Amino acid sequence: MQETWRWFGPDDPVSLENVLQAGASGVVTALHHVPAGEVWPLEDLLARRRMIEAAGLVWSVAESIPVHSDIKARTGDFARQIENYKQSIRNVAAAGVGTVCYNFMPVLDWTRTSLDYELPNAARALSFDMAEFAAYDVFILRREGAENDYDAEIVARARKRFEGLDEAARVVLENTIIAGLPGGEGSYGRDEFRAAIARFGALGEAGLRANLLAFLEEVIPVAEAAGVRLCIHPDDPPFSLFGLPRVVSTAADARVILDAQPSPANGLTLCAGSFGARGDNDLIAMVKAFGPRIHFVHLRNVSRGDDGSFYEAEHLGGDTDMTGLVGALLAEEKQRRAAGRSDASIPMRPDHGHLIGDERDADGVNPGYSFAGRLKGLAELRGVIHALNALDGAAPRD
Repeated sequence: MQETWRWFGPDDPVSLENVLQAGASGVVTALHHVPAGEVWPLEDLLARRRMIEAAGLVWSVAESIPVHSDIKARTGDFARQIENYKQSIRNVAAAGVGTVCYNFMPVLDWTRTSLDYELPNAARALSFDMAEFAAYDVFILRREGAENDYDAEIVARARKRFEGLDEAARVVLENTIIAGLPGGEGSYGRDEFRAAIARFGALGEAGLRANLLAFLEEVIPVAEAAGVRLCIHPDDPPFSLFGLPRVVSTAADARVILDAQPSPANGLTLCAGSFGARGDNDLIAMVKAFGPRIHFVHLRNVSRGDDGSFYEAEHLGGDTDMTGLVGALLAEEKQRRAAGRSDASIPMRPDHGHLIGDERDADGVNPGYSFAGRLKGLAELRGVIHALNALDGAAPRD
C-alpha cells in the first residue's frame, strides 16, 4: 500500500518535512480555503501540487471536495453547485490527482463528544460517549422529540451527566459537537443547527439516499471521463445522530451506492474506524466484497461500548482485527497486480493518532491529527505490512 499522510495545508502545524520524516510518500490534502460549493481553481491546485512535490512527496488523494448541504438536500442553489463540483473534478484531474474522497453526511462531518479523552497511559484520544451526546441533544439543545430516540437507561444517564456539568463544561461539549472539526464544512450556532437538523430530518433516509444517487448519476460520468476515482467516506459515527438520516453506515449501504453506478470511478473509502464503530460491520468481509472498488483506506481502530460509545484506540488495539484487515487489503492489491491494474497500490493513511509526549499540552494541534500519534500508528502499520508481505514471499511495497 502507498503510505500517505493527511496534511491541512500551509497552516498545518505538521509540516511537509515532518511528513517526509514519517516515511510517507504521498500527501492527502484539500483546498480548505475554498468555500463548499465553489470551484477549486486549477491555479490553486497546481500551486498546492508544486508545494508538495518540492518537499519530495506526491499528492495522492484530494480529501475532500466538500459536497454542499444544498446538494445533499437538493434545495437552493444545488444545480449550480453540482456543476461546480464537476468542474472541480476536472480541475483536480488536470492537476494530476486521480483520487477524490468525499462524504454525504448531513449537517455534521465526523462527530465526537471529547477531543481529549485520557487513556490509562495518559495519552489523549478522541471519543464518543453516548450518554454525553444524549445529554447535549436532550437537555442542552432540547431538540424536539429527542428523548424518544434513546432508551430510558441512556436518558437517565444523560440527565445525571447533564446535571454534573457546569456552564463552562456545557459550552465545551456543545463546541466539540457542533462547532466544526478538521475537514468539515463549517460550524453552527444553536438556532441554525436546529434548523439544519429539521431540514434533513424531514428528508429522511430514503430522501437522502435518493439525493446521493442523483448526485452520483451526474458526477460519476464526469469523473470517469477525467480519469478520477471518487470514493465515498462512511458516516462517522455510522448511526443516526439527532434523528438525522445516515446512508453510508453498513455494507448494505455501500452495496446500494456501488451498484447504482457500476463505473470504476464510483468507489469506496474504507475507513476502518468509521465502519468499525458498528459491531455488525465485518471489515474483512467488506474488503472481500468491495475490494476492486476500494480506492482509499483510513486505518484506525476503535474500542466500542455496548451503548454505541467508542474511543479511538491504538492502531493495533481496539475491536478491529487490524492485522487481518491489512492482510485482506494486501490480497486485493495482489489480485490487482495480477490483473495489470494501474491502481494496484491502494493509498492508505494512519488516521486519528493519540496525543502523546509534548503534544499533549501543545497549542494548535488539530484534533486527531497529531504528528507523534500518527507517526506511531504509521510505524506500527508499516511493520504489519512488511511482516505480512514477508510471510507471503513478496517484497515490501509502497
